[in-house]
Amino acid sequence: MNYGEIYANRIRSLCKKRGISINQLAKMSNVRQSSIDNIVNGRTCNPGVVNLHKMASALNMTLAEFLDFKELNDFSFEDNEE
Repeated sequence: MNYGEIYANRIRSLCKKRGISINQLAKMSNVRQSSIDNIVNGRTCNPGVVNLHKMASALNMTLAEFLDFKELNDFSFEDNEE
């Protein structure tokens, strides 16, 4: 799994867990839906921290909580270099 897929899966998982759509997350976070769609669909592999922070806040999470999950914690850039 690459870096972008990790974020895409995290966003999808959090939305599913909370019963909201990507569109609802965009409205709640004031992040353009196209920006979130680009992350979720793999067109943006390195999302900006401002957008991640806005999404975390909309989900009633701190940025640290949003970023603290196994797949990201276990990710190694050395193992995933092209």
